[in-house]
Amino acid sequence: MENQSSSTGTQSIERTILVLKKVAARNTAGITLAEVARETGLKSPTAHRILGCLVEQGLLMQRGPKREYFLGMLAYELGLAANCHFNLRELCGPVLNRLARATGDTVFLTTRSGTDSVVIERAEGSYPVKALTQMVGERRPLGSTAGGLALLAAMPQAERDDVMRRNRHRLNRYGKLSEAVLDHMVERACQLGYALNDGDILPEVTGLGVVVPTLLGSHYAAISIVALNHRLRGDRREEVVQMMNAEAAKLSQTLADAGAAFA
Repeated sequence: MENQSSSTGTQSIERTILVLKKVAARNTAGITLAEVARETGLKSPTAHRILGCLVEQGLLMQRGPKREYFLGMLAYELGLAANCHFNLRELCGPVLNRLARATGDTVFLTTRSGTDSVVIERAEGSYPVKALTQMVGERRPLGSTAGGLALLAAMPQAERDDVMRRNRHRLNRYGKLSEAVLDHMVERACQLGYALNDGDILPEVTGLGVVVPTLLGSHYAAISIVALNHRLRGDRREEVVQMMNAEAAKLSQTLADAGAAFA
């Protein structure tokens, strides 16, 4: 009986964590009970009980016309409490520096903040003409930078559509960017498996972006490289993307190891 009870308790915890992950992955647009049940494979009454308990405890909240679920204040507070152990800039520094040395170009670390992307660190390569298109701390609508485009393309379709709808009036502030251009770049990123700004915003500049894999399922950070067009063409582009993906995987493991160190 003890083993059966323990197994049941573990299953309940696993289900609760699964529900939290699904809500977190859709946190911008929100997610309904029916969607949670469908995406987790849980029966609707089970999903409803878990969601209700998480709302009571402050990990989730409900709002909107369809009573969608979002992460709650307690989830935010827990994130703040964990933040002291995870200096993302410090952990990512070696990755950015390696890529900057290997490519000679400018490397950016971008995180998501709502419907925006924010550059939190960059490393400059040795190539004499640098594409310093973004400043550390700069906030832009998701999709208007290579890193932000990678994060946008990695979202579930419904959440991505919501972000693009909310940002559409801001896009024309950035070079040649428009709704049509962004639609094209997102579609291309989904096909390629990485973000590509091939002179689509600034004619002389090319940017590449890849997301950092996470256990959560939703992506909160991306690595991007920006350079003059001729430096990211043909075979070299593919070579640089491979390096970026390899470093993103290393960074993902570094972040997981950092979390395990405090477990």
